[in-house]
Amino acid sequence: MKLDQKGRFAPPPRLPKHAQAVSEALASWPRVIARTHWFLGDETVVDGADFYVEQEELGHLHLDGTAHVAVSKPLRDALVEQKLAKPFRWSDAFVVAPVRDASEAARALRLFRMSYERVEGVRLATLRAQIASGETFWADAG
Repeated sequence: MKLDQKGRFAPPPRLPKHAQAVSEALASWPRVIARTHWFLGDETVVDGADFYVEQEELGHLHLDGTAHVAVSKPLRDALVEQKLAKPFRWSDAFVVAPVRDASEAARALRLFRMSYERVEGVRLATLRAQIASGETFWADAG
């Protein structure tokens, strides 16, 4: 969903410890907009934090510490095949990853970095090569 379709703006909420660390890292990246993620269809219920670059969604973190990361279908397929993320059952444009500990937080941050690079114009072939080599998931995602 595009940023201008997300409803009213509110700052992102406080999340569980490891998800909060991911949220703070994402919010520090150039051009990233961090805001409240509302419960679907209800702007009175906070459900996590959204992250955008201009109008493009990178993904969001739910209050329960689950990351939903926006990717293309070919990236989703490659990530799921390599067991680096799970498919999102409602859309093939997202993958799902838990963020319960430091290791999972690092993995989620790397997934968000891939989404960020996709939005910034890094070619699909380059991103798929990173997945195949493990480069994106073992190098510093900073």
